[in-house]
Amino acid sequence: MSSENARYADNQQVSRKRKISDEYFAGFIDGEGCFYVGFSKREDLPLKWQIITEFHLSQNPGGRNILEAFLERIGCGYTKPNHPKNPKDRSWVLIVKDRKDLREKLLPFFRKHPLHSKKQNDFLTFAQVLEIINRGEHLKRQGFNKVVKIVFKSPKTNLKWYSKEALLAT
Repeated sequence: MSSENARYADNQQVSRKRKISDEYFAGFIDGEGCFYVGFSKREDLPLKWQIITEFHLSQNPGGRNILEAFLERIGCGYTKPNHPKNPKDRSWVLIVKDRKDLREKLLPFFRKHPLHSKKQNDFLTFAQVLEIINRGEHLKRQGFNKVVKIVFKSPKTNLKWYSKEALLAT
């Protein structure tokens, strides 16, 4: 004798285990992902600036399973409520900050599955900055300035916290 609840539970398990294609993830990230390179003032550092590199992928609560599936696919990062102090924002975000994970897990995924929107340019900028950091060039003025110029080639310069001039002046 089978119950409707047992059949529903089986269907839930199947849908959770269904393989999501890498192309789906790439398209999803094309719309909802962010390759972030930012700068933070740090007086304790020789150049007085820290370069921040992060990947973010956000989704409403109903799409949290997509975030978790992508996290499982790339094998790094974590999920958390996007803005936990804002009761109106119930969205979730997947974040990858670890630079080794960014270089060794995230970048290869997007090199194999390129994005099809302008976000591909964001990815290329992000990858270029990570390569400069990996070589340690960002720790010297010339390498840091190179990163600043690469980041500010992006058309989103009006969304940056610090001006190009302020970053290059110190």
